[in-house]
Amino acid sequence: MNEIKIDSKLAKRKFIPLPLGSIKPRGWLLNQLRIQVNGLSGHLDEFWADIARSGWIGGDAEGWERAPYWLDGIVPLAFLLDDAKLKEKIHKWIDYILTHQNPDGWLGPIKDTRYKEYDPWPIFIIMKAMTQYYEATKDERVISALRKVLIRLDKLLDERPLFDWGKSRWADGVLSVHWFYECTGEEWLLNLAKKLHDQGYNWSEHFADFKYKERLTIGFDQTTHVVNNAMAIKSPGVWFRQSHNEADKKSVYQILEMLDRYHGQVTGIFTGDEHYAGLNPSQGTELCAVVEYMFSLENLISFFGDVAFSDRLEKITFNALPATFKPDMWAHQYDQQANQVICKHSEDKVYATNGPDSNIFGLEPNYGCCTANMHQGFPKFASHLWMKSEDGGLAIIAYAPSEADISLSGSSVNAILETDYPFDDKLNFTIKTDKAIEFPLYLRIPNWAEGAEIKIGNDVIKAKSGTFHKIVREWSGTTSLTVHIPMRVVISRRYHNSVAIERGALVYSLKIGEEWKKVKGEEPHADWEVYPTTDWNYALEINEANPEESIKFELKTVGDCPFSPEGAPIIAKVKGRKVPEWTIEHNAAGPLPESPVKSSEPLEELTLIPYGCTNLRVTEFPKL
Repeated sequence: MNEIKIDSKLAKRKFIPLPLGSIKPRGWLLNQLRIQVNGLSGHLDEFWADIARSGWIGGDAEGWERAPYWLDGIVPLAFLLDDAKLKEKIHKWIDYILTHQNPDGWLGPIKDTRYKEYDPWPIFIIMKAMTQYYEATKDERVISALRKVLIRLDKLLDERPLFDWGKSRWADGVLSVHWFYECTGEEWLLNLAKKLHDQGYNWSEHFADFKYKERLTIGFDQTTHVVNNAMAIKSPGVWFRQSHNEADKKSVYQILEMLDRYHGQVTGIFTGDEHYAGLNPSQGTELCAVVEYMFSLENLISFFGDVAFSDRLEKITFNALPATFKPDMWAHQYDQQANQVICKHSEDKVYATNGPDSNIFGLEPNYGCCTANMHQGFPKFASHLWMKSEDGGLAIIAYAPSEADISLSGSSVNAILETDYPFDDKLNFTIKTDKAIEFPLYLRIPNWAEGAEIKIGNDVIKAKSGTFHKIVREWSGTTSLTVHIPMRVVISRRYHNSVAIERGALVYSLKIGEEWKKVKGEEPHADWEVYPTTDWNYALEINEANPEESIKFELKTVGDCPFSPEGAPIIAKVKGRKVPEWTIEHNAAGPLPESPVKSSEPLEELTLIPYGCTNLRVTEFPKL
């Protein structure tokens, strides 16, 4: 975000995101973003009607949320990669939207044929895209356009309160209102933010008396919708900045606790296919919820500086996010499953409300919202890796190969991280300054990283897990430092007393042989079913007290497509036996047998790979 030049009445952020363009991806992250731009993200506007003929650019297709969703992810993708072709597309889109602002200040279509007129929800999304665009380009037309639309929104809310999606997702609107307030200092914006909050759904009350403790098959509405809940995670935190009420901050943790306890999955997400779906690892989680959960965490880290939010952000980013895409990112799922042993169209389905093609890989499985909204995941993760600390220093809040340029106290600072993390445990930093300057550098030490060490020259520093380790020193010229993040194996007990395997930020799943069958569409953006070609119904033999004895890891070279079964940079070997009675039911792995289980089948050596590298998998296993 931009440097705050006013005496803001909002609570200070612990870490301040850098303007888009300040951070550049490197290494595997750069390759992943290139895969994304060469897949659906960079080409959707060329053939998918809801973008190619969007009502936002005067077309006859959908003129509501889909184009804003696409822009919200494509804008950071283009500027992270400095991709000339993609930036040219974005400039044309933004130029059209800005030059066709309605006389009353409204942005985009006033009414789409399927939705109510003057719906604030798509405005909330387009403002997020616009603020990122402004940070990258400093196009002053954005400031003018946002002022006009916010004035119109302020009047509109007096005439008609928030409704439907805008009511559930009010915090996304407040984020942009707060951004604009800290750019301009205009006090009326705080009153507008209060209107949005007061007219929005009270998520704090929802989770203070949480009633939805099982898979929902009836009685669902906006408040049980998986994406609304992923967005809601940040809502009390967003409002805390204006309320300064500790109860709002505490509410964030209560939301996480309730979702984890009753619907949580080992990858850090929660089930919802389309609504709360319980703890069963065969239930699905919508892709939109994955990327929105990430965005919620990126904001909460900034607000509160809690390492736990960073740990979860990495877990979702490195596991749940890549696993829901075809490795070339030309297809995606609507729903992913932790235990996902087959992906096919089936009227006999495990989902309570989602359709028969929800877990196939395709252009628009089940519904097109994810096709539009999937693009923000990796780019926003990359653009939030480094932040400025509230005391004028530099912080790295999540780890991936990257580079940040920032001005601190009049000095230009360039920070580079070279690493294969999360596949490797070494982080190599280089800090360059154009002149001698003292500032604090904050290095995140994950909660799981006991025994972490930082080495600067001949000095070795022990770093406490679950903290942002603060290094205050004079930085001059070029300084190198190395961080070692120990990754110990953790065995967690899950649904039906099953076991899941974690090591560092990665969750491990059974590697299952695959047969891909094209079912419709034109390549490369066709729809695919995926069938298992090897057995999947295994129980594991694991020494929980000393898991390293029963699980052996092998590190490989990180290639150009690490998030794929063939490209997995790390594999694990473990022993297990088949459980013949565990079979496919309702187009999914049937109910997990309660552990411990018995099996007379032969003991076999099984191969596990990171969850994010899989297309088919078992992640929660019965235990022998």
